[in-house]
Amino acid sequence: MSAKPAGILMQGSVPVAEDPRWARVLARDKAADGQFWYSVSTTGVYCRPSCPSRSAHPKNVQLHDSLESAKATGFRPCRRCKPDGPSTETEKAKLIAGACRLIEGSEEEPSLEEQARAFGLSPSYFHRLFKAATGLTPKGYAAAHRAKKVREGLAAGSSVTEAIYDAGFNSSGRFYAKSTGMLGMTPSRYRAGGRDEEIRFAVGQTCLGAIIVASSAKGVAAILLGNDADELVRDLQDRFPRARLTGADPDYEAVIARVVGFVEAPELGLDLPLDVRCTAFQQRVWQALQEIPLGATVSYAEIAYRIGASRAVRAVAGACAANNLAVAIPCHRVVRNDGAISGYAWGVERKRTLLERETAASKPT
Repeated sequence: MSAKPAGILMQGSVPVAEDPRWARVLARDKAADGQFWYSVSTTGVYCRPSCPSRSAHPKNVQLHDSLESAKATGFRPCRRCKPDGPSTETEKAKLIAGACRLIEGSEEEPSLEEQARAFGLSPSYFHRLFKAATGLTPKGYAAAHRAKKVREGLAAGSSVTEAIYDAGFNSSGRFYAKSTGMLGMTPSRYRAGGRDEEIRFAVGQTCLGAIIVASSAKGVAAILLGNDADELVRDLQDRFPRARLTGADPDYEAVIARVVGFVEAPELGLDLPLDVRCTAFQQRVWQALQEIPLGATVSYAEIAYRIGASRAVRAVAGACAANNLAVAIPCHRVVRNDGAISGYAWGVERKRTLLERETAASKPT
């Protein structure tokens, strides 16, 4: 059995510098906090992976699977990252969770100043912290929560007036000014399950196969991909069971032409008004998806981290699967941690083709 090389600390049978966890230490990966710890023999301290201190030489480092193992070295806890207690990110997450509960539990939307004061923070810092954690501003989160309560009230059979006031609107005028944006239609029509809502649609062909694009009065509400145009129309009917679907509209052909053009030449971009119907969490995920540049991919874990919900990887995957606006909300740009292409509602091969075309389009000529 060969001896370990002089001057290189081994982690089991692997040098620390070659352990994949060491790369996370160098990256100060906050998502790794709580998964392992490391100790440094030259300073006599142990730290969490995200410690902001100057990086140690790997020959002086030992990685630990548990906090107890790190403590067993006899070293002291780092004063900067405080590895014995909850991480800064955990504390921030608790604070934001409390802020969300405050918004949800208030009869009227609390002002930014009131929310910040409740947690002992300045309004500007609280605003930045909230948006970084949730992907929404406090005002945006409150609006999404009120919209959800209105939808739940109407679905449960409440009158429009009851739903309005139960959701925290102190006047019907304020609600009706925003109701179509919240619900995608008038409150009475939403209460009737979208009955008689007009959805215009058109079917076309792309390099990916058949495509259907459908719009409400607010914007594009669905972009679906498939092998058979008739199946796509039936799928659209299932998604809008009480709406009045109108096809063969010559004026609408320009909309589907723009979508088809974007699929064939992604560098053209796609700037169309969207009718996005989703939960507050899906909104956070879909906003993050729209920020992924053309030709780039990110992992589900990275999206979860970006919206401040690093443990919600499965929920992020679920939000991607719930997307009914193919290519407009680019869930195809999300891949597995190892870069493998999987998990696309319209088929892995279509996902691969989209990514290949976008990669080619993003390269300088």
